[in-house]
Amino acid sequence: MKNQFKRSIRFSLSIAVITFVLAALFSVVSTLLLEGVLWYFGILVVLGIVLIGVMFDMLGIASTAADEVPLNAMASNKVYGARQAIIIVKNADKFASFCNDVIGDISGIVSGTASAFVVLQLTLGIGFQQESTMHTTVSVIFTSVVAALTVGGKALGKYFAIHASTSIILFAGKVIAFLEDKLHLKLLPDLKKSR
Repeated sequence: MKNQFKRSIRFSLSIAVITFVLAALFSVVSTLLLEGVLWYFGILVVLGIVLIGVMFDMLGIASTAADEVPLNAMASNKVYGARQAIIIVKNADKFASFCNDVIGDISGIVSGTASAFVVLQLTLGIGFQQESTMHTTVSVIFTSVVAALTVGGKALGKYFAIHASTSIILFAGKVIAFLEDKLHLKLLPDLKKSR
């Protein structure tokens, strides 16, 4: 019990550090993308951030719902990415925490900040003052649309994550296998260590 608690503390601390670094990276990238661009390009950036959050939320849910048995069969038949998919399923708690809590939450926060930036660009570009009623109206409408797309997208993603979890995780395994092959990085732990 003591060892599990220590591992949990270590994992929590490492996730906190990773979250800090990724949040800073997301913020810098979104700020650079939004700086000096027209409001409609800014809307595309916000939608892209929302889509990232939805996709990672779906991956996190799928990792907890995926069935390991067909993945084992695929791995024995040397299906590309099946070994990585098995590692994801065996570490579903950590994978889901990373996808849902780290990437998903960061996406939500950054999309909110980016939305405020886009609303400011849009209203000032049209000629409204920042304190005006029109600015407030545009802000409320745009924020509501982004929130609706985020929540609706995540609800739809959850449906697919539950009903096609094994296929989704196999696809994730293939993407990770490809990145490991091309970048010569070890993105997942060894299968023996993950048990």
